[in-house]
Amino acid sequence: MVELKGDERLDYLLADENMRIIQSPTVFAFSLDAVLLAHFASIPISKGRILDLCSGNAVIPLLLSKRTKAQITGVEIQERLYDMAVRNVALNELEDQLEMIHGDLKEMPAVLGNGPFDAITCNPPYFKTPSKNEQNLNEHLTIARHEIMCTLDDVILACRKLVKPGGKVSLVHRPDRLLDIVTSMREQKIEPKRMRLVYPKPGKEANILLIEGVRNGNPGLKILPPLYSHKQGGGYTEELEEIVYGSK
Repeated sequence: MVELKGDERLDYLLADENMRIIQSPTVFAFSLDAVLLAHFASIPISKGRILDLCSGNAVIPLLLSKRTKAQITGVEIQERLYDMAVRNVALNELEDQLEMIHGDLKEMPAVLGNGPFDAITCNPPYFKTPSKNEQNLNEHLTIARHEIMCTLDDVILACRKLVKPGGKVSLVHRPDRLLDIVTSMREQKIEPKRMRLVYPKPGKEANILLIEGVRNGNPGLKILPPLYSHKQGGGYTEELEEIVYGSK
């Protein structure tokens, strides 16, 4: 049995009773954003190499392992979250497919080489660096949410160096950073190719952005139909239920 530390708990990974995940309300617990990115990303199915940056407790590598037999590497800078991720890989007996690295994504090209990956996923910090009084609330959550250890440009530069020409980079972010993301991607010759906006319900503004680019790709952006997460009366929409829990 894997050891639990502090206020950690053991949850099922969505509806899959064969997969469990260690989480903590004060250190890290995954959100819908990670689930949507793992579902949205284009990844090799039978062979190849996948990299997940800003892995947290390894939720995205765990979810991707249900879709692919390819090798998956996760990178997490916070030692406490990395420790959770390693235990989550062991808990699900996925050591042969999943590898976790404790390190800074900005240093990964030197560690992993140039362009070894077929696909990269990342759920990066969404917000610019907060004021000092915000930073002091919770170090783990502040680093996960704010651009303290890395900026958006840092993330996309690392992706460009680490993904193969023709390889795919998939991000989940906030819609208000769309122009920043597209500008940074194009500066690094990652051409945006697919985009989807997620709305909390019809009539509301989008609150999640999913975007995928191809290194050295040709121009041409496909905007997918909107995804509504909740019905007007509450509860998940049928499409989101299928993404989260699988087909009935």
